[in-house]
Amino acid sequence: MRAVTGSNLQPSRSCTPARRPRRITRLFAGLGLAALAGCAAPPPKDPDALAEYREANDPYESLNRKMYDVSMTLDKYSMRPVAKAYVWAVPYRVRQSLGNMVQTMNEPVVFFNDVGAGRPRRAGDAFVRWCINMVAGVGGLVDVAKYAGYPHHDNDAGLTLATWGVPSGPYLFMPMLGPSSIRDGIGYGIDTGLQPFNYVPRGYGLLTFNWAYNIMGMINGRADHLDALDQLQKDALDPYATIRSAYQQQRKAQAEAIRNDHRATVPDWYN
Repeated sequence: MRAVTGSNLQPSRSCTPARRPRRITRLFAGLGLAALAGCAAPPPKDPDALAEYREANDPYESLNRKMYDVSMTLDKYSMRPVAKAYVWAVPYRVRQSLGNMVQTMNEPVVFFNDVGAGRPRRAGDAFVRWCINMVAGVGGLVDVAKYAGYPHHDNDAGLTLATWGVPSGPYLFMPMLGPSSIRDGIGYGIDTGLQPFNYVPRGYGLLTFNWAYNIMGMINGRADHLDALDQLQKDALDPYATIRSAYQQQRKAQAEAIRNDHRATVPDWYN
């Protein structure tokens, strides 16, 4: 958010209130980048090791592995037990409906990113999905749009930046947020600003609904990956590297799918 100043007083630059947050933000950003720079491992000189180093795109691996260990420990004693209790207590059909609602509530973010990626047909599909599911799907609890020929597709600001040629930057593992990158971390902040439900006013229970929606989305998402993550932790020789590889391949495939989507703007049923 930009600070708005409308006073007739003209304080000096060093005392302008609007500039203090910016300076503090820049200070923390600079400290963060300096910390990352200090944790970056130098590229190896051996050609084979250098090729592997570049393919992993993980110069902060030492720090990332520590963040991974912290996240897994926190998950073991917090989110995983809650997700298991959620799966035990809530029937599958109800969980599926709640997942549909979370997905529907996120369609505006998908729509805005489709527009930003220059894909009007995809944006139209996302908009139609939101309209159909909010009305005929009882607030998104039922994915009616899927049966009407509008299946869900993923998009976010990180993918939108990728379609415009913005490089991913180094791989990062964010505590409790999971795998990411410099680009996707910036995209996460943009998506937070694009989510209309983050601007709900106080009163009429809307703020409570927003909190409940976000918390339920986290629990429901963790429950969806409960068995897969348990199996990965059990079977993978290096779960951290497996997650990193799977994440990078998935993001690359998703960005390519958006770039290669050249469908006409007018839907097929209109012709």
